[in-house]
Amino acid sequence: MYDIETRQRALALVDQGHSLNAVSKQTGISRYAIRSWQTRLEPLPRTHECSRCCSTPHPPPMPAAYAYLLGLYLGDGHIIHYRKHRGPSMSLACGDKWPGLIEAAAQAVNAVFPDNKVCRVRGTGCTYVKVYSKHLPCLFPQHGPGRKHERRIVLEAWQQEIVDAHPWEFLRGLIHSDGSRITNWTTRIINGEVKRYEYPRYFFTNTSTDILKLFTDTLDKVGVEWKSAHQSRRAQNISVARKASVALMDAHIGPKF
Repeated sequence: MYDIETRQRALALVDQGHSLNAVSKQTGISRYAIRSWQTRLEPLPRTHECSRCCSTPHPPPMPAAYAYLLGLYLGDGHIIHYRKHRGPSMSLACGDKWPGLIEAAAQAVNAVFPDNKVCRVRGTGCTYVKVYSKHLPCLFPQHGPGRKHERRIVLEAWQQEIVDAHPWEFLRGLIHSDGSRITNWTTRIINGEVKRYEYPRYFFTNTSTDILKLFTDTLDKVGVEWKSAHQSRRAQNISVARKASVALMDAHIGPKF
C-alpha cells in the first residue's frame, strides 16, 4: 500500500502534463492505481479482521447488532456451505409482510460483516437476507451438521457476555424471527350483558429446548414474566401475557413492521 506522499508525487507528475503511462514507467506504479488516486487520494480502509480467529480473540466490534443477529439466526436462520461456493453463507428468512424486519436484518448483517455484500433473495412469501463469509462459523459456533433442534445449542462465554449486555436486542431478534405479538380477545358477562375484551400478547415458538431456554433465561433477567403455552409434537410456545410484562416488551421490542 502506497503512502499519501507517494500518491501526491505521482499525481503531481500527472498535473505537470505527463501521461499516466509515463508516470507509471517513472515511478513503477500501475496506471490503474494512479487513475484511482485521481478519484480518491486516501487509502481505502483495510479489511476488518475476524474478531474470533485473529491472534487475540475478542468480541465483535458491534455487540448490539451482533446480539440481534444472533437472535435472528437462532430463530429462523441457517448457515450452509455448498462446495461450489468459496465459503459458507447465512440466510435469514424474513416474511414479506414486514419490510421493516427485512431492512433491520440487512442492517444487522452489514454491521457485523462490513466487508461483505448483503444479498436479498426472494422466496415464496419471504425474503432471504443472505451473506457469504468464511468467518460465519467463527462468529456463530452453534452452526453444525443437521437441524438446530437436533443438536445442542449452547452459547460460548463471549456470546453470553454480549447477550447479558444487550438482552433486549437478543430477545428482539428471537421475537422478530420465531415470535409474534398478537391481540387475544375474550368475552365476559357484565350485568347480564356480553362484553368483548382484547389484550395484547407475545408468543415465541421453537422446536429446540436449548433455544427456548435461552429465550426464557433472558426474559427472567430483564424481569418479564412468562409461561409455557400449548405444546405440539414439533414445537413449544412461550407466552408473555401479563400486562406489565407486555408493556415492558412493547417498550423494548414491539410488533414486527
